[in-house]
Amino acid sequence: MNAHLDNAMPTGPAGRRILSLWLPYLSTDRIWRQRLGRDWHMASSAFPPLLVSRREGNVQVVAALDRRAEALKLKRGMGVADARAMHPAVEIVEADPEADRRLLEALADWCDRYTPLVALDGVDGLFLDITGCSHLFGGEEALVEDMARRLAEQGLAARIAIASTAGMAWAAARFCGNVVVPAGAEADWLAPLPPAALRLEATVCNGLDSVGLHRIGAVMAAPRAPLVRRFGKELALRLDQALGRLDEALSPRLPVPELSAERRLAEPIMETGDIERIVLLLADSLRQSLERREAGALGLQLQLFRVDGVVARLSVGLSRPAREPDRIAGLFRERLAAAGASLDARVV
Repeated sequence: MNAHLDNAMPTGPAGRRILSLWLPYLSTDRIWRQRLGRDWHMASSAFPPLLVSRREGNVQVVAALDRRAEALKLKRGMGVADARAMHPAVEIVEADPEADRRLLEALADWCDRYTPLVALDGVDGLFLDITGCSHLFGGEEALVEDMARRLAEQGLAARIAIASTAGMAWAAARFCGNVVVPAGAEADWLAPLPPAALRLEATVCNGLDSVGLHRIGAVMAAPRAPLVRRFGKELALRLDQALGRLDEALSPRLPVPELSAERRLAEPIMETGDIERIVLLLADSLRQSLERREAGALGLQLQLFRVDGVVARLSVGLSRPAREPDRIAGLFRERLAAAGASLDARVV
């Protein structure tokens, strides 16, 4: 339950911790899940490997592929005709960027269970500012494990990394797997990675490779001025951001609550009466915070995280500031009754 306040997410070495969530098979996981449900892995082997195609100019290219298609040495960006010539049995589906975007935004909503500071990262990733949040989940390693498990239960493959900067977390998620990078260790972790881990354009990466700079460690050791003259300022910018020398602002997709209270459940619940009792407990927690500020709430939102990954949001507005738990719980009781069937799933 919360009220909202606009905010930004600067990243840097001063205690900030950023989680990068990458969904490498977002498109194909979405399609398989729609066809076979969240446990699609159990049945998908009975079907051909899956490719997703999109048109680039006059050519259809592979935009996404599932694990089995990837194991066949098929790659994103190759021509669909070449892919079919190599493996005629593969299934090819036209890309649906809007459906992928809706799924990514739904996952961003779902990530509010970890932090309200969630930002979209391209078409297949998210950034979460988890500064000061990880202890609620037993530490950073436990948070990564919890998130990976919950996403797997939803039928989604994920790579998750935590670091002190968005750039380092992004690189680690894509090139190191599910890891936690200690604060201050960015240079050591970046050194063995390829320049692509700095979120650079392919032309820049190819240029660095052509002059023998195959690893970021070699880039860091090279004189900076000639590199900038040849490859542009973006190279220096991305390197400094990843190392924490420059802050990188991330914009959360939703307003950040000024006050919030939460309750994590050991077991899922599905009875409306149980939800109402939890709302009363949350309202009482908010009352204490509001009393310390000598303030009242004019708008509140209840977020319910369901086991199927859906987030239900119920909002109430008040004509006068209030902080009485019974009054707040009564307002949400009406909203819960009106929501009815939309809450017909277990809340965790």
